[in-house]
Amino acid sequence: MKKQAIILAAGEGTRMKSALPKVLHQAVGKPLVLHVLEGAKQSGADHLIAVVGHGADEVKAVLPPGSASVLQEQQLGTGHAVQMAAHLINPDALVLVLCGDAPLLRPETLEALAREHQHNQNAATVLSARLSQPFGYGRILRNDRQELLGIVEEKDADPEEKKIDEINSGTYCFSGKALLQVLPRLSNANRQQEYYLTDTLALLRESGQRVGVHCLTDPEEIMAVNSRSQLAQVEGIFRRRINEAHMAAGVTLIHPENTYIGPEVIIGRDTLIEPGVMLEGNTTIGEACIIGQNSRLTDVTLGNRVQITHSTLCQAFVDDDTTVGPYAYLRPETHVGKRVRIGDFVEVKKSVIGDDSRAAHLAYIGDADVGRNVNIGCGVVFVNYDGKKKSRTIVEDDAFIGSNSNLVAPVVVEKGGYVAAGSTINQNVPADALAIARQRQRNIQGWNKRS
Repeated sequence: MKKQAIILAAGEGTRMKSALPKVLHQAVGKPLVLHVLEGAKQSGADHLIAVVGHGADEVKAVLPPGSASVLQEQQLGTGHAVQMAAHLINPDALVLVLCGDAPLLRPETLEALAREHQHNQNAATVLSARLSQPFGYGRILRNDRQELLGIVEEKDADPEEKKIDEINSGTYCFSGKALLQVLPRLSNANRQQEYYLTDTLALLRESGQRVGVHCLTDPEEIMAVNSRSQLAQVEGIFRRRINEAHMAAGVTLIHPENTYIGPEVIIGRDTLIEPGVMLEGNTTIGEACIIGQNSRLTDVTLGNRVQITHSTLCQAFVDDDTTVGPYAYLRPETHVGKRVRIGDFVEVKKSVIGDDSRAAHLAYIGDADVGRNVNIGCGVVFVNYDGKKKSRTIVEDDAFIGSNSNLVAPVVVEKGGYVAAGSTINQNVPADALAIARQRQRNIQGWNKRS
């Protein structure tokens, strides 16, 4: 059976105190509404519809390809929002209605909701949860047989109804045909003068159709974001889920509460992550690596047994058995080979460094092709910019670049070439040759005793 998902994403989010629409605030590096859309798709929804309002153009810009959007110019309630999408509802489909600011719902939960809906042949099924502090949520009303009677909103509830701890999550599964039958019958005769989607349940029940409730076992899934504080709580829950999944797969996190791992990150088993590490974007880490404290990796690929110490890597590749850091910086389009040592305060940009090479400390390697078994001494600078354009430097296998040398691109140091310490090289160095480009030392006797 086809499945649609309508995501309610029109709210302003005044409590966020932000110019950004609420659903575009990010959790673990992704807009809230995108979490909801992706969860719906993973649960089997093949047609995604976003109801947009505040910041409509900004929200539409993040929607996945193939998604539809409808505009709710005036925010007149959840029922009104779904009415705006009525012309897109397939009467023969299951229709999920989701809140764009509630990103924690798991796809498995939505699948279970849809299964129960179909198994019981319901016209509508609401997702509920039990909370110790239900203030602010609509309450689930049941009869003596525990059948759903309806939902009463907090502001419309009487004192007895407010004691009910089972609440409406704001997530529903409808039969498309049944939903289309009752949407036109919604009324705004309530204290808020809004069109409540919850009223569809009572209307369906009055017409003799079945309505049901699927109660969550994990109430944190329904948490919505209405403030910066709640955003931080949601971020923490996402991080805990991600970290627990990696630990279950064989990764050691020394201090999970102080470790940030993005949702797209892949980590091999027996890798150890120290406190303060940030792993972002499409980062992939091999097996038995050590990522030292306060390192930050973004869109990085590491081989096996790589050790990173207190360093920053962005869009770089590092092969097996290589060490990086402390305080190294690998910038985009860098590829470091196997068994390489990139030491403290070494910056590498848009360069390839071959296997078994070493740059132990205080070097800048930019726009370079460095071969195998090359030694780059302390203080070496690959001078790649002449004020107008960048040029490349080539250092072939088995070369030795002495400390405090400058390689002024474009230049080639051929296989086995040696550059003496303190040299500024602006001409090619032949294979196995020693290049010395510095003024000869002259000692002036008695200089310090001059009058």
